Amino acid sequence: MALLFLRRRLCMFTAEIKEVIRGSQPFCSSVAPGRQRVNGVDLYYEQTGRGKQAVLLLPGALGSTQTDFGPQLKSLNKERFTVVGWDPRGYGRSRPPERDFPPDFFERDAKDAVDLMKALGFSKFSLLGWSDGGITALIAAAKNPDLINKMVVWGSNAYVSQQDLSIYNAIRDVSKWSPRMRQPMEDVYGAELFARVWEAWVDGISHFVHRPEGSICMELLPLISCPTLIVHGEKDPVVPGFHPQYLLKHIKGSKLHLMPEGKHNLHLRFSKEFNQLVEDFLED
Repeated sequence: MALLFLRRRLCMFTAEIKEVIRGSQPFCSSVAPGRQRVNGVDLYYEQTGRGKQAVLLLPGALGSTQTDFGPQLKSLNKERFTVVGWDPRGYGRSRPPERDFPPDFFERDAKDAVDLMKALGFSKFSLLGWSDGGITALIAAAKNPDLINKMVVWGSNAYVSQQDLSIYNAIRDVSKWSPRMRQPMEDVYGAELFARVWEAWVDGISHFVHRPEGSICMELLPLISCPTLIVHGEKDPVVPGFHPQYLLKHIKGSKLHLMPEGKHNLHLRFSKEFNQLVEDFLED
Protein backbone atom coordinates (compact mmCIF):
# COMPACT_ATOMS: atom_id res chain seq x y z
CA MET A 1 0.00 0.00 0.00
CA ALA A 2 2.81 2.42 0.90
CA LEU A 3 4.56 1.72 -2.42
CA LEU A 4 1.33 2.35 -4.33
CA PHE A 5 0.89 5.64 -2.45
CA LEU A 6 4.38 6.84 -3.35
CA ARG A 7 3.96 5.82 -7.00
CA ARG A 8 0.74 7.80 -7.15
CA ARG A 9 2.48 10.78 -5.59
CA LEU A 10 5.33 10.56 -8.12
CA CYS A 11 2.87 10.43 -11.05
CA MET A 12 1.13 13.54 -9.73
CA PHE A 13 4.51 15.23 -9.25
CA THR A 14 5.28 14.53 -12.93
CA ALA A 15 2.17 16.46 -13.91
CA GLU A 16 3.30 19.31 -11.67
CA ILE A 17 6.62 19.64 -13.50
CA LYS A 18 4.85 19.79 -16.87
CA GLU A 19 2.95 22.81 -15.61
CA VAL A 20 6.22 24.41 -14.45
CA ILE A 21 7.57 24.03 -17.98
CA ARG A 22 4.56 25.86 -19.38
CA GLY A 23 4.73 28.47 -16.65
CA SER A 24 8.39 29.26 -17.24
CA GLN A 25 8.01 30.38 -20.85
CA PRO A 26 9.32 33.89 -21.66
CA PHE A 27 7.16 36.65 -20.22
CA CYS A 28 6.66 40.41 -20.51
CA SER A 29 9.65 42.45 -21.67
CA SER A 30 8.79 45.21 -19.16
CA VAL A 31 10.48 43.15 -16.45
CA ALA A 32 13.79 44.82 -15.52
CA PRO A 33 16.62 42.53 -14.31
CA GLY A 34 19.28 43.55 -11.82
CA ARG A 35 21.83 42.43 -9.27
CA GLN A 36 22.26 43.63 -5.72
CA ARG A 37 25.04 42.85 -3.26
CA VAL A 38 23.42 41.49 -0.09
CA ASN A 39 25.13 39.78 2.85
CA GLY A 40 28.24 39.09 0.77
CA VAL A 41 26.36 37.61 -2.24
CA ASP A 42 25.28 39.13 -5.55
CA LEU A 43 21.56 38.38 -5.68
CA TYR A 44 19.75 38.38 -9.01
CA TYR A 45 16.29 39.93 -9.12
CA GLU A 46 13.66 41.07 -11.60
CA GLN A 47 11.34 44.01 -11.00
CA THR A 48 8.18 45.13 -12.75
CA GLY A 49 5.29 47.53 -12.15
CA ARG A 50 5.09 50.95 -10.56
CA GLY A 51 2.37 50.53 -7.97
CA LYS A 52 2.55 51.83 -4.41
CA GLN A 53 2.48 48.35 -2.88
CA ALA A 54 5.75 46.42 -3.10
CA VAL A 55 5.51 42.63 -3.34
CA LEU A 56 8.34 40.09 -3.15
CA LEU A 57 7.96 36.68 -4.83
CA LEU A 58 9.78 33.86 -3.02
CA PRO A 59 10.43 30.72 -5.13
CA GLY A 60 10.40 27.07 -4.14
CA ALA A 61 13.27 24.59 -3.83
CA LEU A 62 15.97 25.31 -6.43
CA GLY A 63 13.49 27.79 -7.91
CA SER A 64 14.06 31.13 -9.57
CA THR A 65 12.21 33.92 -11.29
CA GLN A 66 12.76 32.03 -14.55
CA THR A 67 11.17 28.78 -13.40
CA ASP A 68 8.61 29.78 -10.79
CA PHE A 69 6.80 33.07 -11.37
CA GLY A 70 6.33 33.87 -15.05
CA PRO A 71 2.55 34.44 -14.83
CA GLN A 72 2.88 36.64 -11.75
CA LEU A 73 5.62 38.87 -13.17
CA LYS A 74 3.61 39.17 -16.36
CA SER A 75 0.09 39.66 -15.11
CA LEU A 76 -0.07 41.01 -11.56
CA ASN A 77 -1.46 44.55 -11.82
CA LYS A 78 1.47 46.83 -12.60
CA GLU A 79 -0.45 50.01 -11.74
CA ARG A 80 -1.22 48.81 -8.23
CA PHE A 81 1.91 46.83 -7.40
CA THR A 82 5.66 46.91 -7.76
CA VAL A 83 6.60 43.25 -8.03
CA VAL A 84 10.08 41.88 -7.32
CA GLY A 85 11.12 38.30 -8.07
CA TRP A 86 14.48 37.03 -6.82
CA ASP A 87 16.79 34.04 -7.02
CA PRO A 88 17.94 33.03 -3.51
CA ARG A 89 21.68 32.55 -3.04
CA GLY A 90 22.98 29.54 -4.95
CA TYR A 91 19.79 29.28 -7.01
CA GLY A 92 19.19 30.34 -10.60
CA ARG A 93 21.27 33.37 -11.50
CA SER A 94 22.36 34.09 -7.93
CA ARG A 95 25.45 31.91 -8.46
CA PRO A 96 28.13 31.78 -7.27
CA PRO A 97 28.08 30.67 -4.52
CA GLU A 98 27.09 27.05 -4.96
CA ARG A 99 23.97 26.30 -2.97
CA ASP A 100 24.31 24.53 0.35
CA PHE A 101 21.81 23.56 3.05
CA PRO A 102 23.10 24.19 6.57
CA PRO A 103 20.61 23.78 9.44
CA ASP A 104 19.66 27.47 9.22
CA PHE A 105 19.25 27.74 5.44
CA PHE A 106 15.65 28.95 5.70
CA GLU A 107 16.66 31.65 8.19
CA ARG A 108 19.52 32.66 5.88
CA ASP A 109 17.15 32.95 2.92
CA ALA A 110 14.71 34.99 5.01
CA LYS A 111 17.43 37.45 5.99
CA ASP A 112 18.66 37.71 2.40
CA ALA A 113 15.12 38.35 1.16
CA VAL A 114 14.40 41.11 3.66
CA ASP A 115 17.80 42.73 3.21
CA LEU A 116 17.40 42.65 -0.58
CA MET A 117 14.13 44.56 -0.39
CA LYS A 118 15.64 47.08 2.03
CA ALA A 119 18.62 47.54 -0.29
CA LEU A 120 16.22 48.18 -3.18
CA GLY A 121 14.63 50.97 -1.15
CA PHE A 122 11.41 49.35 0.06
CA SER A 123 10.60 50.24 3.67
CA LYS A 124 7.52 47.98 3.79
CA PHE A 125 6.40 45.18 1.50
CA SER A 126 4.27 42.08 1.15
CA LEU A 127 5.42 38.49 0.64
CA LEU A 128 4.17 35.84 -1.78
CA GLY A 129 5.88 32.57 -0.92
CA TRP A 130 5.55 29.23 -2.69
CA SER A 131 6.68 25.93 -1.15
CA ASP A 132 10.15 26.52 0.34
CA GLY A 133 9.60 30.20 -0.40
CA GLY A 134 6.51 30.08 1.79
CA ILE A 135 8.59 28.74 4.67
CA THR A 136 11.07 31.55 4.08
CA ALA A 137 8.20 34.04 4.09
CA LEU A 138 6.85 32.71 7.39
CA ILE A 139 10.24 33.19 9.03
CA ALA A 140 10.74 36.65 7.49
CA ALA A 141 7.30 37.81 8.66
CA ALA A 142 7.83 36.49 12.18
CA LYS A 143 11.22 38.15 12.56
CA ASN A 144 10.38 41.45 10.81
CA PRO A 145 6.84 42.40 11.85
CA ASP A 146 7.37 46.11 11.17
CA LEU A 147 8.46 45.51 7.57
CA ILE A 148 5.88 43.06 6.28
CA ASN A 149 2.56 44.44 5.10
CA LYS A 150 0.73 41.22 4.14
CA MET A 151 1.67 37.66 3.28
CA VAL A 152 0.37 34.89 1.02
CA VAL A 153 1.83 31.38 1.30
CA TRP A 154 0.93 28.19 -0.54
CA GLY A 155 2.40 24.68 -0.72
CA SER A 156 4.25 25.34 2.53
CA ASN A 157 4.80 23.60 5.84
CA ALA A 158 6.12 24.54 9.28
CA TYR A 159 7.37 21.06 10.12
CA VAL A 160 8.46 17.79 8.49
CA SER A 161 6.52 14.62 9.25
CA GLN A 162 7.37 11.03 8.45
CA GLN A 163 4.85 11.19 5.61
CA ASP A 164 6.66 14.22 4.19
CA LEU A 165 9.96 12.36 4.47
CA SER A 166 8.56 9.48 2.39
CA ILE A 167 7.47 11.94 -0.30
CA TYR A 168 10.89 13.61 -0.42
CA ASN A 169 12.71 10.30 -0.69
CA ALA A 170 10.40 9.15 -3.48
CA ILE A 171 11.59 12.05 -5.65
CA ARG A 172 15.23 12.13 -4.50
CA ASP A 173 16.78 10.44 -7.56
CA VAL A 174 16.21 12.72 -10.55
CA SER A 175 17.52 10.05 -12.94
CA LYS A 176 14.19 8.32 -12.36
CA TRP A 177 12.29 11.39 -13.53
CA SER A 178 11.25 11.65 -17.15
CA PRO A 179 13.34 14.00 -19.34
CA ARG A 180 10.33 16.31 -19.50
CA MET A 181 10.26 16.49 -15.71
CA ARG A 182 13.92 17.40 -15.48
CA GLN A 183 13.97 19.93 -18.30
CA PRO A 184 13.17 23.21 -16.48
CA MET A 185 15.82 22.74 -13.82
CA GLU A 186 18.42 21.28 -16.18
CA ASP A 187 17.97 24.34 -18.38
CA VAL A 188 18.97 26.46 -15.40
CA TYR A 189 21.62 24.29 -13.73
CA GLY A 190 22.75 21.66 -16.21
CA ALA A 191 22.04 17.98 -15.60
CA GLU A 192 24.93 17.16 -13.26
CA LEU A 193 24.59 20.20 -11.00
CA PHE A 194 20.82 19.90 -10.80
CA ALA A 195 21.03 16.27 -9.68
CA ARG A 196 23.63 17.12 -7.04
CA VAL A 197 21.83 20.17 -5.65
CA TRP A 198 18.44 18.46 -5.64
CA GLU A 199 19.80 15.55 -3.61
CA ALA A 200 21.43 18.03 -1.25
CA TRP A 201 18.06 19.76 -0.86
CA VAL A 202 16.37 16.46 0.02
CA ASP A 203 19.04 15.86 2.66
CA GLY A 204 18.65 19.42 3.94
CA ILE A 205 14.86 19.36 4.28
CA SER A 206 14.91 15.82 5.69
CA HIS A 207 17.17 16.98 8.52
CA PHE A 208 14.24 18.73 10.19
CA VAL A 209 12.46 15.45 10.94
CA HIS A 210 15.04 14.90 13.68
CA ARG A 211 14.10 18.11 15.48
CA PRO A 212 11.43 18.14 18.21
CA GLU A 213 8.09 17.61 16.41
CA GLY A 214 9.97 17.93 13.11
CA SER A 215 9.89 21.70 13.48
CA ILE A 216 11.15 24.00 10.77
CA CYS A 217 9.59 27.17 12.18
CA MET A 218 6.67 26.06 14.37
CA GLU A 219 7.77 28.22 17.27
CA LEU A 220 7.78 31.37 15.11
CA LEU A 221 4.19 31.16 13.85
CA PRO A 222 2.66 32.90 16.90
CA LEU A 223 4.97 35.87 16.25
CA ILE A 224 3.44 36.58 12.83
CA SER A 225 1.23 39.66 13.06
CA CYS A 226 0.62 40.63 9.43
CA PRO A 227 -2.60 39.63 7.65
CA THR A 228 -1.89 36.19 6.19
CA LEU A 229 -3.64 34.23 3.44
CA ILE A 230 -2.89 30.53 3.21
CA VAL A 231 -3.76 28.96 -0.15
CA HIS A 232 -3.80 25.20 -0.64
CA GLY A 233 -4.52 22.96 -3.58
CA GLU A 234 -6.59 20.02 -2.40
CA LYS A 235 -4.82 17.78 -4.92
CA ASP A 236 -1.31 18.83 -3.86
CA PRO A 237 0.86 15.68 -4.10
CA VAL A 238 3.82 17.23 -2.29
CA VAL A 239 2.32 18.96 0.76
CA PRO A 240 -0.44 17.04 2.59
CA GLY A 241 -3.55 18.94 3.69
CA PHE A 242 -2.73 18.84 7.40
CA HIS A 243 0.01 21.44 6.85
CA PRO A 244 -2.20 24.39 5.81
CA GLN A 245 -4.57 23.49 8.64
CA TYR A 246 -1.67 23.74 11.09
CA LEU A 247 -0.67 27.14 9.73
CA LEU A 248 -4.26 28.37 9.97
CA LYS A 249 -4.48 27.28 13.60
CA HIS A 250 -1.22 28.86 14.70
CA ILE A 251 -1.05 32.12 12.70
CA LYS A 252 -3.35 34.56 14.45
CA GLY A 253 -6.10 35.95 12.22
CA SER A 254 -4.97 34.02 9.14
CA LYS A 255 -7.37 32.85 6.44
CA LEU A 256 -7.34 29.64 4.39
CA HIS A 257 -8.47 29.44 0.77
CA LEU A 258 -8.79 25.95 -0.69
CA MET A 259 -8.64 25.28 -4.43
CA PRO A 260 -10.36 21.93 -5.11
CA GLU A 261 -8.49 21.25 -8.36
CA GLY A 262 -5.25 22.90 -7.31
CA LYS A 263 -2.00 20.99 -7.03
CA HIS A 264 1.38 22.11 -5.73
CA ASN A 265 1.86 24.59 -8.57
CA LEU A 266 -1.61 26.09 -8.45
CA HIS A 267 -0.25 29.61 -9.15
CA LEU A 268 0.91 28.37 -12.56
CA ARG A 269 -1.92 26.03 -13.47
CA PHE A 270 -4.63 28.46 -12.33
CA SER A 271 -2.66 31.69 -12.64
CA LYS A 272 -5.60 33.95 -13.52
CA GLU A 273 -7.64 32.81 -10.52
CA PHE A 274 -4.61 32.88 -8.24
CA ASN A 275 -3.49 36.36 -9.31
CA GLN A 276 -6.98 37.77 -8.77
CA LEU A 277 -7.15 36.14 -5.34
CA VAL A 278 -3.81 37.70 -4.40
CA GLU A 279 -4.69 41.15 -5.72
CA ASP A 280 -7.98 41.18 -3.84
CA PHE A 281 -6.28 40.11 -0.60
CA LEU A 282 -3.46 42.64 -0.86
CA GLU A 283 -5.85 45.50 -1.56
CA ASP A 284 -8.49 44.58 1.03
